[in-house]
Amino acid sequence: MTVLDIAGLTVRIRGTEILRGVDLSLEAGRIQGLAGESGSGKTMTGLAVMGLLPAGAVVDGSITYGGRELLALSARQHNALRGTEIAMVFQDPSTSLHPMLAVGAQLTDHLRHHQRIGRASARQRAVDLLGRVRIPDPAGALRRFPHEFSGGQRQRIAIAIALACSPKVLIADEPTTALDVTVQAGVLHLLRDLAADLGLAVLLVTHDLGVMSAVADRVAVMRHGEVVENGERHQVFTAPAHPYTASLLASLPGAVGGVQTLDDVRALEGS
Repeated sequence: MTVLDIAGLTVRIRGTEILRGVDLSLEAGRIQGLAGESGSGKTMTGLAVMGLLPAGAVVDGSITYGGRELLALSARQHNALRGTEIAMVFQDPSTSLHPMLAVGAQLTDHLRHHQRIGRASARQRAVDLLGRVRIPDPAGALRRFPHEFSGGQRQRIAIAIALACSPKVLIADEPTTALDVTVQAGVLHLLRDLAADLGLAVLLVTHDLGVMSAVADRVAVMRHGEVVENGERHQVFTAPAHPYTASLLASLPGAVGGVQTLDDVRALEGS
């Protein structure tokens, strides 16, 4: 089932065309990968969905979610949607988590603001969320600060905050770039399980084709602000239709990125 649909999305900033007619659909329970080199427009696509484009950006096309045209929403309406129904996880959790606030405060403040629930209910929900993203001793973790966790654990906490209000869409922007390969595998496994268990529609933005080959159900490839190829993972990696996709795959040494399947991800996580 299609949850969010992007059609003909064009973004211009100070006269420069950043996105050029992007078409993508996100489906419940599936991960749509969005790959491409730096500057191809991957992150800008996610920011357009979130309503976080730079001031002065000129946007054309359509982004529909739940029968609503997101590009027609006011700033207040977009604020109400952001974090509750559509959430985003960024590349570096050190910049998205407040260094001076305990993890519990960051989770419960978010919940109480959006869901208008009491302190005790918010705390229990926070413990449940940390358990779901596999943070050890979730109750104790509420009292700790971001610097007391590893990079992989901080990213899991950022994912927990993004999931706090049970969104239908999760945009993950390069969520494993700063992590070593074993920790990366654990985060990828987590995203795969969350999509399946919660029916999340996930847009996974990354330049790493190895990440795509591990967890994405569909893979879209961007170049110069355009989606040049979009198809099922197996088709894109074994029989790419566009020369640019073929050149990206050919430039990789040996197997794609070293991580090819979810089984490989699980094997790395258990190593």
